[in-house]
Amino acid sequence: MTAPFFETLWTSLPIPALVIDAENNIAEVNIAGETFLNASAKSLRGAPVWDKLHVNAPLDEAVTRVRRNDASLFVNTVDVGSGEKPPMLCNVQMTTLVDRPGYILILLEPREIANKMGRAMQTKSAAKSAIGMAEMLAHEIKNPLAGITGAAQLLSMNLSGDDIELTDLIVEETRRVVKLLEQVEQFGNLRPPIKKAVNLHDLLDRAQKSASVGFAAHMKMREDYDPSLPPTFADGDQLLQVFLNLLKNAAEASGGEGGTITIRTFYEMSLRVERPDGTRGAVPLQVVITDDGPGLPPDLARDVFEPFVSGRENGTGLGLALVSKIIAEHDGWIAVESVPGKTEFRISLPVAPKEQ
Repeated sequence: MTAPFFETLWTSLPIPALVIDAENNIAEVNIAGETFLNASAKSLRGAPVWDKLHVNAPLDEAVTRVRRNDASLFVNTVDVGSGEKPPMLCNVQMTTLVDRPGYILILLEPREIANKMGRAMQTKSAAKSAIGMAEMLAHEIKNPLAGITGAAQLLSMNLSGDDIELTDLIVEETRRVVKLLEQVEQFGNLRPPIKKAVNLHDLLDRAQKSASVGFAAHMKMREDYDPSLPPTFADGDQLLQVFLNLLKNAAEASGGEGGTITIRTFYEMSLRVERPDGTRGAVPLQVVITDDGPGLPPDLARDVFEPFVSGRENGTGLGLALVSKIIAEHDGWIAVESVPGKTEFRISLPVAPKEQ
């Protein structure tokens, strides 16, 4: 294909796109990107990208990892703006360019509907209404399902052969739906975190021991801990749930064939995230959980933290959504980086205040 074709393709992209060079300066921007940043391509070329693109996540460090690992990275549901107008909720995708060493393509996918919902959910009344709706629906649906299960079990007492297989299927499927509804209730009923100083390694050890005798018994576990890591300020029970969910996700990625899960911790002083009130907070405590499974499909990786998005058959798609919600309520940040043979979930958390 000719160069004019690719120029037309670049111009026609319906979402904002930028190319940055090895020094993180803007090399190219498409028309949608000019509109998003409210500036011309001529004025943007050569400018430091983080002077023009304001993101409430530590993407500068993420860019370094993408360049170093020659991989793609997806960051979901972050506020992105230009300083000229209010930020928008976006999904961000970054990937290296094959023929341009050091250059990175950044794609911004504005989530306009989610943006409006996210702004509305900042009010307590809206959040309470959504949680109440989830509770009510789950409760009301579970009641008739219990009746269906009981009726199917009664019918099976007087049946045989293929008829029993059908009633067993009814029971199995209704129980699966009940399990999904219970996760919906859990997602809606997540209480505010009760924070105190907690040791991340203690929580990771507890999660690892539980996983090793249960859902991850077929996996090898490796640790690479920074022993000098200070405590974080968090709800220990909720963080334990986060680690268990990520370990379960890593174990299930193997398809039951075994593999290795690596848990790494380290301190990264430069990482900061923007809080809802506009202030920036340090999140230097890093927990990285890596598996050597087949990796996430690109279309799934973009939305993996969204509710009801799952790459597994009969998966509920709520586990990682709950993980993202918990980390956000701890003023932290989570991202996923995935290529065939390696999927890495990285959590960044704040240090506990000294007075805690």
